[in-house]
Amino acid sequence: METPAHIDNRLTDLEVKTSFNEDLLEQLNQIVFRQQEQIDALIREVHELRRQNPDGGAQRGGNLRDELPPHY
Repeated sequence: METPAHIDNRLTDLEVKTSFNEDLLEQLNQIVFRQQEQIDALIREVHELRRQNPDGGAQRGGNLRDELPPHY
């Protein structure tokens, strides 16, 4: 049978772990929130780029070797 002091220590340990877990969860929530904001901004940027150039640059055509810089 466990003593009341041992039970109290275990309970305190669990409370500390719970507190750390809550802090970690909040940090992770903030990270996910910021990442979602970045994703949304990138999606808007891609949409804007597609609006500016709807054919996706297909008018260039040709071979990729034709696009090498002159120093090659």
